[in-house]
Parts: sequence; structure tokens; C-alpha cells
Amino acid sequence: MTAYLNALGLICALGDDRQSVARTLFAGDTSCMRSESGWIPERSLPVAGVKSLLPTIPATLGQQSSRNNQLLLAAALQIEPDIQQAITRYGRGRIGVILGTSTSGIDEASRGIASYLADQTFPDSYDYRQQELSAPANFLASWLDLSGPTYVISTACTSSARALLSARRLLDMNLCDAVLCGGVDSLCKLTINGFSSLEAVANERCNPFSRNRNGINIGEAAVLFLMTREPANDHRIALLGAGASSDAHHISAPEPSGRGARDAMTKALTSASLAPTDIAYLNLHGTATQHNDAMESLAVNAVFPDGVACSSTKPMSGHTLGAAGALEAAFCWLALAPENTEGQLPPHVWDGEADTSLPGLNWVKANEALQPDSPRRMMSNSFAFGGNNVSLIIGEQP
Repeated sequence: MTAYLNALGLICALGDDRQSVARTLFAGDTSCMRSESGWIPERSLPVAGVKSLLPTIPATLGQQSSRNNQLLLAAALQIEPDIQQAITRYGRGRIGVILGTSTSGIDEASRGIASYLADQTFPDSYDYRQQELSAPANFLASWLDLSGPTYVISTACTSSARALLSARRLLDMNLCDAVLCGGVDSLCKLTINGFSSLEAVANERCNPFSRNRNGINIGEAAVLFLMTREPANDHRIALLGAGASSDAHHISAPEPSGRGARDAMTKALTSASLAPTDIAYLNLHGTATQHNDAMESLAVNAVFPDGVACSSTKPMSGHTLGAAGALEAAFCWLALAPENTEGQLPPHVWDGEADTSLPGLNWVKANEALQPDSPRRMMSNSFAFGGNNVSLIIGEQP
């Protein structure tokens, strides 16, 4: 069964709708990555934060107010007409909500707990449900009054990629006729300090696959797709295939040979009945850490021996953690979208100094575009703590 990705709402540091995100993304614009203090004691570091004014949570759902849910609401409002059409067509009980997150509302919750520790009272804005991992899916279902399957997946940096995979399964099993799927994560001190304690955060813009790479930049985003069995009126972009693996090599370090990443990519190709040469572009996980980039280079070289155009988009968007899988699938969607008439691809932004100890990859250069005869299919990789790996294939269904 084909799972069409009919509508896309998104907000991240690159822009507050799909048009502004596409414009910044294809230009290779890294100006959204700004150095800020206050996240980590006595240190400034680049983060990719959303600067747009976010919508206010409706008063009736005030107890679910969090920046995470505000980001999600901003994405949902962009495709609200499509959602309402789906509600009219399928009914509220036949629409699911499957999201990925790693932060939920823990930033608001941690401030509330800090207030309690200081003066033994919680602020009026504190609500325990803000920090529950299920919060974004519950909020979206409540806002839309949906009663289909509703849950959150939290597998660190593969969370929202797995949400798309799970959404397709709900359609396959005829449990839903439409699924709102994607992910959301907001900047918060807990996660930034956590990655800093792992010595994984760079002091400058991240530099994926360079010999000078030294860590990640963290960002925030919300991405929401409307997935159905029928194509949209103006395009036929779909989730053509997906592959997942869990090599369980280490709690935070990837398996050095790239075995788990290789398995995920191979399974995705098999799922879509495609060969490596059928993929025109690969969005890499590309975190700019020493170990991730090394293993991903080995895995990509093994799966694509003839090469494939690829890039890491994290120097522009930052690593949006639980939202990264859906965000980078959305970047592939934007490259295939009807409004991208020139077929532009996201360029690989780095210092150009290759790590000669690793296989060389085919980097997308500035202003590079799909050739007219290129296959209209793209892969996106997401890899996470615990050896959790997901690859998605986004493409046009004939």
C-alpha cells in the first residue's frame, strides 16, 4: 500500500512555513545558526532556534501550554484546511496522531520544579502533564477533537522517523484512513547540557564529515505530515519505503563499522523494491561528531558503491533531536514539491576539508539540482542512541 504525504506543515530555524524553509534550505543559508549564552553555564554556543512569534495555546487547553506544543500548533495551523477536509471525509475516529519527541514539555516542567525547590510552591503555570512524553500527541488530538490511535514515540534522534513508519503501518492495518505524523522538539537546557556533558556540542557551527569536525549544534522544529492512501490533487509524493534496525552496540556511541546503519538503508530499499541507483539524493544523519560521521561514511559507501548525491543539513537547521527524522524527510519532500520547479537540492555546507581516513562521498554543491532524467526518489537517514537506526525513502509514486 502506498502512503501518500499529502500536506506538510513545518517550522524550524530556517523559516516558519514550507516556502520560507525551502528558500533558506536550498540557498545553503546558515545565518539561522546563532551563538547564544544562557544555555550552559559560562559558555556561549551556536543553536538553531525559532525566532518567529508562536501561536498561543487555546485557553481551553491551557494546562497543556508549552513551547513544544506551541511549535506543534504552528505547524498544524499551516495545514488545518487539509486536516479539516480529512475529518469531513473520514471522521474523527479514523484519523490517528503519531508523533516523535524527546523533550516534550520538560523545559517548563524543570522550571516549575526549580521553583518548588526554591520556595516549596509550584508556579500557577506548572502542570505535571507538560513533561509527559505523550503530551504533544494528546494536545494535537484534543485540539482537533480526534479519537483515532494517538501516541508518541521516543527513541531519541529516530523518534519522528519511526513515527512516519508507524503511521504507514496504521494505514496498512486499516486502523486509520489518515494519520497526522511527524515530530516536535524544542530547545531546552536539559538536553543541551546533557549533550555538553557528553562533550558532543561544538563551540562553532558544526562541520559534518570534515577532518575538523568536533560536535553537534542543537536546534528545534515541528513537522507535521498528513498521510493517507490517496494522493493529493497537485502531487504524488509518498513514503515509498522504510527500514529500521537496532544494533544495540552502545548506549550513546554508534557501531563503528556502520552495520546497523547499513541494515536500515538496505531494508528501506527492499521495502520500496528499489536498487541503490534508484535513489537520486541522500539526506545524511551527519551530526558532525567523530564517531557518527565515520560510521555513516562507511555505511553509505557500502550501500551505494556507485555513489549518490548527499548532504547533511544540520549546519543550517541544527540537530533537532526527536524532530530530526521528520524534518529531514520534509527536506526531501520540499526537494520533490511542485513549487521546486528547478529541482534544487540541499547543499552540503562545510569547510571542504575531507577526512581522508574515510570513504569520499558525493557532496551536493551550491545551486546543484536534480537532472531531468534523475529518479524522483530520495532517502533520509536517522541514527540514535542505543544503536537505533531508521532510513526513509520519499519519492513520487507513478
